[in-house]
Formats: sequence, structure tokens, C-alpha cells
Amino acid sequence: MKRTSTRLADGREILYFDTADGAARAVPDTRPLDAGLTSSEVRRDPLLGDHVVIASHRQGRTHLPPTKDCPLCPSTPDHASEIPAPDYEVAVFENRFPSLAGDTGRCEVVCFTPDHHTSFAELDEERAALVLAAWTDRTVELSAREGVAQVYCFENRGAEIGVTLAHPHGQIYALPFVTPRTTRMLAAVAAHRDRTGGNLFDSVLATERAEGARVVLEGEHWSAFVPYAARWPYEVHLYPHRRVPDLPALGDAARAEFPRLYLELLRRFDRLFDRADPTPYISAWHQAPTEPGRARADFALHLELFTVRRSADKLKYLAGTESGMEAFMNDVRPEDAAARLREVATP
Repeated sequence: MKRTSTRLADGREILYFDTADGAARAVPDTRPLDAGLTSSEVRRDPLLGDHVVIASHRQGRTHLPPTKDCPLCPSTPDHASEIPAPDYEVAVFENRFPSLAGDTGRCEVVCFTPDHHTSFAELDEERAALVLAAWTDRTVELSAREGVAQVYCFENRGAEIGVTLAHPHGQIYALPFVTPRTTRMLAAVAAHRDRTGGNLFDSVLATERAEGARVVLEGEHWSAFVPYAARWPYEVHLYPHRRVPDLPALGDAARAEFPRLYLELLRRFDRLFDRADPTPYISAWHQAPTEPGRARADFALHLELFTVRRSADKLKYLAGTESGMEAFMNDVRPEDAAARLREVATP
């Protein structure tokens, strides 16, 4: 893999990831851009203890532009985009409208492909492996930055999810705090360790593999299953069989098997409903906090993939119980969701 780092016109960093060592991507950005102004602020809720990011400058960010004005497509003589090169494989750059910046962290955009009209599910295994390499590279670098407590790689896909750019892309947040979800997981893991002496992540994975009713896909080094208490209509968790804290700690064998299994999962999601448009989803990597210690040693890297679509013509909205009380009500039985995801396997 070749990694090329350069700068955009306003000083933001952009990195190109290529499979071939000979790729030349250091093209100058000739746009007349001024340095962006950000006003990110992290506040803590006194009642819940959760951190909330206030980023009012994002109100003016780019929102669903026409394809000809897409900021994530390669630049052309008629359109200078956020990516100056006329072509690329995978590109990562600092977000122009970041939720987190400076002392509050960093936000990066990950472009999976220069093709505006495709999706992650349509990538080949080599390109998916390159995206995994980019996620890993950024996790290593961002985790080492002062003040970064957790690195979060994710993809939002579909207007129903709320994406503001249609081009296939994801994001990486270098957070100055450990997220509420991870904090709750770690509390449950610590309580399980005190009670049993074992690891809760290991126990969950072993139970799902042994019972099998909710297992969707299984390889030599990874297993994908619908969780016992799934919150979303179709929700799949993908775990490596050997517990590791984050993407950089993955072994070579697990790294090599991941593209095939992950692409199969995404393609099954697109076949869930009898619709011409692709299934909206969120794909989220859960990685351990960066600070060494018991919590990091106990954490298990895993990916959570879910859709807000509950049937061909219905969406799962976060209504009163979910939004108001964080008490989820699922319309689809997890075992039925798993069975459906097995049914739509690649022929």
C-alpha cells in the first residue's frame, strides 16, 4: 500500500491510499480557499454525565449538491473538488465542516471510490481491503494524538439516515472523550469480570456461535450475528474470533478474510427488501479507548451494521420511547431477522 499525504488550499490534510507503489497523487489544490472557522465546544450533561458537542458552524455545510458539484468526486478542469487529484482509489481528508477540531478532536472524511454512482457493497475485495488499511492507518495516527480518547470509524448510507453527500464515503472521528455507548459497555464488562472472572464480549460471541439461531454468516476468523436484544429491525454485529482492542491489532488472517465477509453482509442488506433503491444503513466500528489499562485490555473490536428500514415501505423512527427515554421497541424478532439475512445470501 502507498500512502501519500499533502495539503488542501486552506491547510487541511488530505491522504491518498493506493494499492500500487507507483501511484502519483500529490496534485496541488488551486482553489481560493480561506482557512475555515470552527466553533466546536464539548459540554457535559450534569444529569447523565454524557458529553455533547456544540458545533454551530455546521449549519452551513454542503447539503445534497447535484452530482456535477459533488465535493468528493475527483477534480476535473470544470470542477475543483475537495480531492484535487483527477483520480484516486481511497482518499481521506480533514472535514471542511468538522464537528470536532483543534483541541476538541478531529473529523476526517473517507472516500471509498471515485465512482459517484456506486456503493461500498459494489467494491471488489481488493478495494475493500484498501479501505480497511486506511481505517487502520488513521486509527494508529489519530490514537497517538494528545487528547484523543477514542477513534470511531463509520459509514452513513442513504437519505433516510440523513447523509448530506450521496458519494460513497464514511467518516472518522477522533474524540476527546469516551462515548456514552462505550462507557456503558465497559461498565457491563467490568461487572461481568468481577462476577465471573471471564470476559463478557467473549461470552456473548461464544453463546451466539453455540446457539446458532441468530448467526448470519461465519468464516474462519469472523462471525456475524443478530444480537439477542437487537434494537434495530435488521442489526448485525461482526466480531473477530480472536479478541483484539482495535483495528491495528487485527492479525493478518482476520484482515485478509474481512473484505469477503463484510461485502457479503452489505450485499445481503441490499437484498432484504424488494426495492430498486439501496438499503439505508449505518456501519459502525467499535474500538477500545486509546488509554492503556484494564478497559482497553477487556474491550473487543467489533462492527455494528443496522438499517432503519423495517419493511419495504416502512422506516423505524425513533419516536417517544426511543428518543425520549432511550427505551427501544423493536418490530422485528431478532431470530426472524437472522433467518431473513440467511435467506438472501449470494446465490
